[in-house]
Amino acid sequence: MATALETNILEAQPREAGNKNDARRVRRDGKIPGVVYGAGKDSQSVAVDPRQVMRILHSESGHNTIFDLTLNGGERTKAMIVDWQYEPIKGKLLHIDLQRIAMDKALRVSVPIFLKGEAEGVKTQGGILEQILREVEIECLPADIPSHIDADVSHLVFGTVLRVSDLPRSGKLKFLTDANQPVAHVTSVKEEVVATPEAAAAEAAAAPAEPEVIKKGKQETEEEGAEAVAEKPEKAEKKEKK
Repeated sequence: MATALETNILEAQPREAGNKNDARRVRRDGKIPGVVYGAGKDSQSVAVDPRQVMRILHSESGHNTIFDLTLNGGERTKAMIVDWQYEPIKGKLLHIDLQRIAMDKALRVSVPIFLKGEAEGVKTQGGILEQILREVEIECLPADIPSHIDADVSHLVFGTVLRVSDLPRSGKLKFLTDANQPVAHVTSVKEEVVATPEAAAAEAAAAPAEPEVIKKGKQETEEEGAEAVAEKPEKAEKKEKK
C-alpha cells in the first residue's frame, strides 16, 4: 500500500459565472472554466490552466492528489479535483470541479487496486488472471489517502477468489466497499471454435426449411388475388344486364 501527500500548486483566477459563451471565451484565452466549493465557504467560479490540471491528473495519486490552490495569487488552501469533463472528440479538458479540503476531516475517495505477483493458477494450471474490481472506496484523513492499493495474487488458483476483505489495510483506512466483493480470480482460457467448410455445409443442410405457415400464407394471398380477378368480369356482366 503506497501513501503520498503531494504538494502541487494550482493557480486559479476568479471569474464571473455566466453562460456557455463566457465559458468559450475562457477556453479561447487558453484556460478552462471551473468551480471551487467546500469547507463551509461559498462556491467560486474560476479559470485554471489546463496544463497544471493535467499534470495533477497524470501524477501517481491522480485525482486523489491534494494540492495547494491559490486564488488570484492570494491565500493558499488545500484542495482536490472531484470532477472533470473532456471534449469527446479531441479529448481536451472542458470543465473542472475543485473541492476545498480540511486536513483534519475524513474523506471518502475511490482508490485503484494494483495486482501484484504471478498467480499460481496461471503459472501451473494454464489459467488466466481476471481482475473484476479495479477500484475500492475508502474513508480516511486527506494525508492518509493512498495513491493505490497493492493486492498480492500469487496464491490464486482455480476455485479461489481474492476479495476486498483480503486487501491489505491499516488502522488509518476504513474500507467502504462490500468486504465480500470479488477483486480477482483465475479463470480458464476460452478457445474459439472455428467451423470447417464441411461443418458449415452440414449446418446449412440441417437448417430448417421455410415454415409451412409462411408458404400457406403466400398461397392464400395468390388464390385471393385470382378470385378477385375472376370476380371483376361477373360484376361487369351484371351492370350490362341492368
